[in-house]
Amino acid sequence: MNRREGEGCPRRNADAVQDRDASANPSSPVIAAFKVFQQELDTKHDKYERLVKISRDVTIESKRTIFLLHRVTSVPNAEDILNEADVKLDAVRQKIGQIAEELRGEDIFQFHRAFTAGIQEYVEAVSFLHYIRHRSLISLEEINARLVFMRTEKGSAEAVQPGGQVLTFQVTPSDYLLGVADLTGELMRMCISSVGNGDIDTPFQLSQFLRQIHDGFSYIGNTGPYEVSKKLHTLRQSLGKVEDACYALRVRGSEIPKHMLADVFSSRTTLLDPEEGVV
Repeated sequence: MNRREGEGCPRRNADAVQDRDASANPSSPVIAAFKVFQQELDTKHDKYERLVKISRDVTIESKRTIFLLHRVTSVPNAEDILNEADVKLDAVRQKIGQIAEELRGEDIFQFHRAFTAGIQEYVEAVSFLHYIRHRSLISLEEINARLVFMRTEKGSAEAVQPGGQVLTFQVTPSDYLLGVADLTGELMRMCISSVGNGDIDTPFQLSQFLRQIHDGFSYIGNTGPYEVSKKLHTLRQSLGKVEDACYALRVRGSEIPKHMLADVFSSRTTLLDPEEGVV
């Protein structure tokens, strides 16, 4: 049975492709157009990778700030901890300034996935610090007001100064909501630490605050970002653990020595079914 010419000869086909490429006219408008496309894609991919690296640094430093803030329940002078956290967050904002510089003149949503994790962690850290100081939730406008930078000649972004070219970075509402959802887990841990140090007032304050956040997320429902519905389950778990602890403190608090409250709290929170939230 005869074969058609070239069929079953991959080596011959590969040689033919190479010959055709070699004979292609480099001045062809089609070839020139695709070379431009290649340069644009390479530039975009390089920028995306740089944003991923900066976002990773933002995430790491924000987590370190959160770990630092958890010490406020066990030190006599919490203001020193808060001031140190301010310094760390200033360094994080300089990293976000680098993101703003990379995004200058670009469509932010083309690169949003590269840095969204870091921005959410930053929102979590700055809202945690704001709650410890003011016992309230920081607004999106307050967060964005601190993300204004001055572009220097070297291309880096620094804190805004008069007479310089201003760069701004706007946290998206979805990143803000996701960062606030993560904040609830840190508040639950803060509640545990407070009880362990004999503070029985903070858990009730946190319970009321978490309930308000939960009610706010409930109003959003299915109209918000897809990721919010996934984090809402964790939010309900955190709220349930804090409310369960408040119940134990209210009913049995007078019977339990203060140095044993943390153990009782921890044992009661494990009774919650990890697959169930708050109804």
